[in-house]
Amino acid sequence: MKEFTHGKILPREVSTEMKQSFMDYAMSVITARALPDVRDGLKPVHRRILYAMNELGLSPAKGYKKSARIVGEVLGKYHPHGDVALYDTMVRMAQDFSYRYPLVDGHGNFGSVDGDSAAAMRYTEVRM
Repeated sequence: MKEFTHGKILPREVSTEMKQSFMDYAMSVITARALPDVRDGLKPVHRRILYAMNELGLSPAKGYKKSARIVGEVLGKYHPHGDVALYDTMVRMAQDFSYRYPLVDGHGNFGSVDGDSAAAMRYTEVRM
């Protein structure tokens, strides 16, 4: 059990502290973001994209919206990490060969099994 050290400064070597702090941070990132959740198999970025699409009212019965609009919504409100990573994630969610079931309905060029990349986000559209 760790000793209660609130209000005390304990002398430690910088290299020891850096190793321990980095390992703690790395493990928290792996468990919180990199591994899919056991309950639904989604990572936080997938959940944020689906939530933003739901908030925009993009149901299967509604029309498509530009992918750039969805990426901008997610980037601005929920996931400030870069538009390319978000769009790549959304492309994988639309590909019927990437996941067992496509999570979004894509309209346009979302790549192929042969490794062809998807069109730019300004040319593609999605809905739930």
